[in-house]
Amino acid sequence: MLRVEGITQIFGGLTALEDISFTVAKGLITGVIGPNGAGKTTLFNIITGLYTQTSGKVFLEGEDISGAPPERLAPRGLVRTFQNIEMFHQMTVLENVLVGLHTRSQSGIFSCALKLPWHLAEERRMREEALRWLEFCGISDLAEVEAGALPFGKCRSVEVARAMAVNPRILLMDEPAAGLNSRETADLEVLIRKIRDTGVTVVLVEHDMELVMDICDAIVVLNLGKKLAEGTPRQIQENPAVIKAYLGEG
Repeated sequence: MLRVEGITQIFGGLTALEDISFTVAKGLITGVIGPNGAGKTTLFNIITGLYTQTSGKVFLEGEDISGAPPERLAPRGLVRTFQNIEMFHQMTVLENVLVGLHTRSQSGIFSCALKLPWHLAEERRMREEALRWLEFCGISDLAEVEAGALPFGKCRSVEVARAMAVNPRILLMDEPAAGLNSRETADLEVLIRKIRDTGVTVVLVEHDMELVMDICDAIVVLNLGKKLAEGTPRQIQENPAVIKAYLGEG
């Protein structure tokens, strides 16, 4: 589904990533882990078009998408969530999810301004679809609540619903469990599995090792900007280099 080849990223005199290569299989959940400063978010920023890599290429289902901006990648099915949740706080939960759906809108500025019949029909369809994604994420009862009034865990669910509304084929999630309590993390695990079961490929950066080992089919480990290991959760748990990176020599 996704292939990363020889990605290197240099900021001034700092090499944040060096010759990173790996593949993501379609329909599976892949984790990208590593200690703080390993380059995980930088890698996500390159894949999703926020950064332009110094060298290397990114392929989505065989198509070279290297350097493509986010607004071109989203219609192709590559979507992400962020560690720091970005919400429109003065808008309702439903309106926040509708933002994701409007990336697929066919109505132009004139049909919107004049409220032409096909625009109104499209608005009704998008509203119904947004409500379905809220139901999918278990927060349909919050549809008319102002987003700024939500607790952090519910904001994470809204962000996921908005991402799913874009109709992704592959969803990159940057530390989705950050800031969640144990109950919310358990609910998130169920939700990620539901996303995978819809046919969406999931790639997640995460520090919660219990979540990663429970949910991932494959794991890529980064350390100090280099790929340290790649394999199944069991292979990663038993890899001496990974244990050393996380726990030290002793």
